[in-house]
Formats: sequence, structure tokens, C-alpha cells
Amino acid sequence: MKITRVEVKKRRLKLKKPFVTALRAVNDIEIVMMRIELENGMFGIGTASPAAVITGETIQSMESIVKNILIPRFIGRNILQISSLSRAVQSSCIGNTSAKAGFELALFDTYSKLLGLPLYQVLGGETNVLENDLTISINETETMVEDSLAGVEKGFKTLKIKAGIDGRKDVERIKAIREAVGPSIQIRIDANQGWGKKEAVKIINGWEDACLQIELIEQPVPAGDIDSLKYVTDQVYTPIMADESVFSPDQALELIQKKAVDLLNIKLMKTGGIVRAMQIADIAEAGGIPCMMGSMMESVPGVLAAAHLACAHPNIVKIDLDAPLWLEDNDDKMSPFQGPIIKLNENPGIGYDFFTLN
Repeated sequence: MKITRVEVKKRRLKLKKPFVTALRAVNDIEIVMMRIELENGMFGIGTASPAAVITGETIQSMESIVKNILIPRFIGRNILQISSLSRAVQSSCIGNTSAKAGFELALFDTYSKLLGLPLYQVLGGETNVLENDLTISINETETMVEDSLAGVEKGFKTLKIKAGIDGRKDVERIKAIREAVGPSIQIRIDANQGWGKKEAVKIINGWEDACLQIELIEQPVPAGDIDSLKYVTDQVYTPIMADESVFSPDQALELIQKKAVDLLNIKLMKTGGIVRAMQIADIAEAGGIPCMMGSMMESVPGVLAAAHLACAHPNIVKIDLDAPLWLEDNDDKMSPFQGPIIKLNENPGIGYDFFTLN
């Protein structure tokens, strides 16, 4: 069944409130939407979101890659040759992982629909239910405590607290949040590369001494400094997770061989798509390293595809897919992202067909 047409469109999505990390502050997000159509009229969709400070991409560069590099390679190709198509996506150019991911998601959505199966089943999954966390954006301590309590009130059992701009304030904020939410709520910290290695050890050791029961620390030091990442991992008891340090299977292998971290965070916009994300999870499983499935600030379809993958791979044991909860247009009737439980529907593909190019 041949690919006959690919449509591309840009769209801007507003957030309910600003999202602040050590890397950036976001008030809205831009996405590139792709719609792949087959000769029988069947179609699939994919979306991609740029994050220049993480992947180096912009909305303009992504649109250009899709239109000028990717689309010409795929018109007339057989959608049933999905492995070959995935390799063609990855070999199309260097980098540009988010553009590649969005295009590959559209391929897999189309492929799954042709088979008449939801994506998680195509990928070998058994369950369609996940438990999500809730991210708490950087803000004043009082506001972060209020946001944390509001999340707990909604049923979230795990909070992911953003940190990394000011180490002293990070210490104050986490202590205040732990005191407010009590001992039964899991707290994970994401520093987004914001600390130096010795600062990270001092902060984490302080939390350990205070018995704050931190579940894990994500990317405490700059992404390219693997030696510092290993230094922190070796000096603390709290598990350390790589995020920006792992885009590719070979980077995952390096981190595991060097025993630099305890966990890996997989994101489709970093890996370039589903196949490479599965490869990273496989490598991590072989190395005894569990994985988290995360996302950038993205649209519902992109995060939904990540949820399908998380349902399919047994080594993905932690979920951080709450980006749709920040969107103004997260449809409460159709989107599975409303509270702490994600339940995928049984529709073929990613199950979000009403998201159109209009």
C-alpha cells in the first residue's frame, strides 16, 4: 500500500500558565503536524515540537526538513515496509531528531491503522493503562507548594519538581514541598543540567540527611559532561537519571558501560522516533538500567504516541507524560490526559484521529 501524499502544517498551542525550567520559560508551544495518506485514502498523523535549547531545532527548521528532505524520500513507498521506512527517516539527514520523530510517528500511525490495531499492540504491548506524574514548574516556594498540593488533591501520587536555577532555593523549595505533601507522595527532581557536580552532591546529600525520600534526580549536570554525571552518581545514594545526555542508542550504551547513571529518560523528540526509542530501552534492559518515558512540551498526539510505546516496552517503568495537562485545548472528552491515569483507547493507530490539519 503506497504513500501518495503528505501534508504539513504549523500550529501554535497556548499553555494554561507559563512552564519554567532551568533551560527555558515557555508560554506557548509550536508544533509541526504531518498527515500521511495512502492510495486507499487511509491516513495517519504525527506531530513534532521544537526545543532549540535541547535538540537545536526551530519550527522553521523542522518544517523545512519535513518538506524538503523527508517527504521526497517517501512518496510512492510501501507503508508495509515499516522497518525500511524507519531506517530511511534516520538516514535522511544528521540530527533533526524532532522532525524525524514526528514523521516516523505519522508512518507508524498509518501502518497501525492499516493493520487495524492500536499502536501499543503493534509494538507488542499487553496493557493500555499507565500512571502519570505531575510536573511542578519553577516558581516561588509558596506557589510551588500550592501547585504540589493541588496535584495531590487531583490524585497524583508522584510529583516531578523542576529545579536547577538556584541551588539554595532548590533546597528550600523541596523541603517545603515534602513537608506539605507528606511522606506518601513520591517526589522526583529534574535539575535540567542546572548544577555543577560538587553543588549537586552537596544538595542531594543534604536531602538525604534530611530524609526527604527523593525518588530520583534527573540530569543534575550539563548533558555532555558524562564524567561529572558519573561523579554525582558515585557520590550519592539517590538514583540519578540521564535525560539530555541520552539521545541515541550509542549514547545509552556509553552511559551504561561507564556506570554513569542509574536510569535513562527516553523522549521521542530526542531519539528521532519509536524505533530508536525501543533500541535505547532494549540496551538499557540488557544493562540492567530501567527507563522512564518522558516528553517535551508537546501536543496530545505526540505524547500519546509516547504512551503507546511505554505500554509496549517492559523496561519502561516510570512515566512522565503530563505535558498535555498544560495545554489550554486539551479536550476533556477525547484526550486520555486528564488526571494521573492514562488509558489508551482501542482504536487503530494512536487513537487521536480528530486532531486534523485544519
